[in-house]
Amino acid sequence: MRTIGRTCLRTVSLVLVISSVVPLLDVCASEPVSYEETAPVYNLYFGDLHSHTSYSDGEGTPDQAYEMAAASGADFLALTDHGYLLLDSEWADTLASADEHTTSDFVAMAGYEYFIPGINEMNIYGTPNMPPGADGRSMEFCESGRMTDGSIVQWVYDWIASEQEAIGQWNHPLAYGCPYCFDWYNYSYITDERDSAMGMVEAYNSYDRAASYILALDQGWHIMPTATADTHLADWIAGSEIRTVLLAQSLSRDDLYDAMRCGRGYGTLDSDLRISFTVNGAVMGSVLPAGGSTFEVSVIVEDPSGLAIDAITLVEVVSDGGAVVASMDGDGDTFLDWDVVLESTDSSYYFLRVYSASGDLDLPGITAWTSPVWTGN
Repeated sequence: MRTIGRTCLRTVSLVLVISSVVPLLDVCASEPVSYEETAPVYNLYFGDLHSHTSYSDGEGTPDQAYEMAAASGADFLALTDHGYLLLDSEWADTLASADEHTTSDFVAMAGYEYFIPGINEMNIYGTPNMPPGADGRSMEFCESGRMTDGSIVQWVYDWIASEQEAIGQWNHPLAYGCPYCFDWYNYSYITDERDSAMGMVEAYNSYDRAASYILALDQGWHIMPTATADTHLADWIAGSEIRTVLLAQSLSRDDLYDAMRCGRGYGTLDSDLRISFTVNGAVMGSVLPAGGSTFEVSVIVEDPSGLAIDAITLVEVVSDGGAVVASMDGDGDTFLDWDVVLESTDSSYYFLRVYSASGDLDLPGITAWTSPVWTGN
């Protein structure tokens, strides 16, 4: 399913007991494989994939950002200054700072926010290159009319796919855009290659944007939801509880990029919320073999703080079109363990939505969204 030189294996797997770092078993595979296949162990890593510095329209320097994020307990931070505002020297300094501040305990990522005039923005990670002749550096595609009816969007998808290690994220869906290109043209223009280029969409940036996440899933994209602070202040990680959590084998840039590329993780408004979600033993981000009709869902959700304000109030299994196909009320505890069997030949994916007592006031308790397990159907 994933192509053009990208290693992204998705298989069924088993999940281990939740702990301070949650080990999970799976392999992200281009083709589903059998239960008997040996799978690696994944851990949960917490950080933010969208932040700015004074190199565009934020505050501080890359050095300051990475140092504050690491000191504040993050496992990773991606700096994503606006590409059209970055000087070449500033982009080079961001790349160098990311390498300098990546250690065995913290991964610094250098990305950039790519602006498509009149449409929206996306973050691009994993490559030192920027698309030629586009972004706000040149309005030629917007002004000349040479690229219309979504062709610039398709061109960007194809460019990301051509960069072997690059990964794209749709930023703040529905933030703006011309009427006919609203919400990334409703996530049209998918191909296998473009599917491989895009790994994520922001389900939360300033407010709940998960309807766009569901729309993209329904269009066939294999992606994960992220929750980002998109900070423009000098408060990286320290100023927000919002986190993206990546399931990776180790705390290395390559392994975190693999999780992003394979859509393996979740977005949360709680800085330490731990979620294990499997379907037929497969962790989030996996694709099951086609033809199944019985799906055993296993859920473990834990907030290690133990505080009443972090009590898990509800978990929902969500399927195509945003339909809730199963739910479980919490019992006032910060730990929930739930198993349910679903019967379906129509559902193409299942993901988990988590509510807690400390949920954002604008979201009636919604605290997290996981990436799906795709049924293969």
